[in-house]
Order: sequence, then C-alpha cells, then structure tokens
Amino acid sequence: MHQMRVLLADDHALFREGLAGIISAQPDMKVVGEANDGLEAFVKAQELKPDLILMDVQMPGMDGLESTRQIKQILPGTIIVMLTVRDDDEKLFNALKNGAQGYLLKDMHSHDMLAMLRGATLGEAALSPLLAGRVLSEFRRLSIYGIADKEDDSGMTERELQVLAQVAQGATDKEIAKTLMISLNTVKTHMRNILAKLHVSTRREAGKLARRKAPFVNLEN
Repeated sequence: MHQMRVLLADDHALFREGLAGIISAQPDMKVVGEANDGLEAFVKAQELKPDLILMDVQMPGMDGLESTRQIKQILPGTIIVMLTVRDDDEKLFNALKNGAQGYLLKDMHSHDMLAMLRGATLGEAALSPLLAGRVLSEFRRLSIYGIADKEDDSGMTERELQVLAQVAQGATDKEIAKTLMISLNTVKTHMRNILAKLHVSTRREAGKLARRKAPFVNLEN
C-alpha cells in the first residue's frame, strides 16, 4: 500500500503532536516531517517532497499563505491543505488563489478531516460545507456569466450554476439528480442549456472551463 507522505506545519507544538498522532495511526499516511513556521515548511518541502502538507494559516515570520504560494511555485504537484481556527473569508480565498487544495477549521472531528485529506489527494476540494458554500457564493458573484462569450448576455440561472459546479467536480447526471433532488431529465435539460450558454459541445469542456474560473467549487452544503 502506498503511504501518503505528510508534512505538518504549525507553530503550536502540542497541536502538531496531536495531529501527528492522528496521521501516523492511519495505514495509508505517514508523517515525514514537521515545521514551526512557513519558512521552515518551505525549506522542508523542498527537502522531503511530501505528497501532502497540512499548513497552519497564521504562523510567525512567513505565514502559511505565503509559504503555500512559494511551495506551489516549485512543487506544483504537492497538495496543500490549510488549517485554521478562524473562518476568515479573505484568508480562505487567498489560500485557494495561492494554490491550496483545501481550507479546514481546527475544530472539526478527526474522521472528517481524514476523509477530506484523502479526497484532496484525488483532486477533490477539502472544504467544510460552510466554507464550500462561501466559495460557491463567490463563484456565483464573480460569475459564470463572465465565462460565456461577452456577446451572450443570457447568463446562468442559479440551478444551472449548481449543475455546472457538480459537473466541474466530475459528478454524473444521476449523481447530480440525487444531490440536487431533481429528475434526470431536468439535469439533461440544464446540461443542454449550459453547453449552449458556454459555447462548448461537451460536459467535459464545460467542467474544464468552470474549474479554470473557480477550481474549488464544491456543493457539499
């Protein structure tokens, strides 16, 4: 079994110790290093080349946001998930913009965290339902309207945005119907409208287009 190599970056030793215990108890995960601040995380990431970094947002010196930005520049394949005690919208969006794959609150249960970390290694967004909702709201605000050709001012309905967000996450029509509690025929109708409004011919193209504009859309809530 391949073990996920994990680097922990947090300035609180006691929290790191507890987190290391949780991670090390998993058969598919292994803690390969720890860092006290963002600069040390940056140095150790280059040295250890971990699969996953759990990064505290606020640390002395170089914080987690800047460390994430610099690490992703040299190790783009490394997955970074932020950990924080505050659900600050500005830091959330800055973290995602800097390349983080997720943003988790430290008050969550360990089994939920582990599930999201495993999902992150598969390309899923590691976001709690509340934070995922905020990302969706921002996605809607920045607007999928801007993805469409500027000459097309028809825009997207809220339901079409929800369907497109699911498509961007790789959901099938049946999965979308179940998640949004609508019929399969309704999903297919929304998909036809979405393809027309985005001027693309396949759902795969629509999903890629949506991910480029808002790669962390998730409809867990």
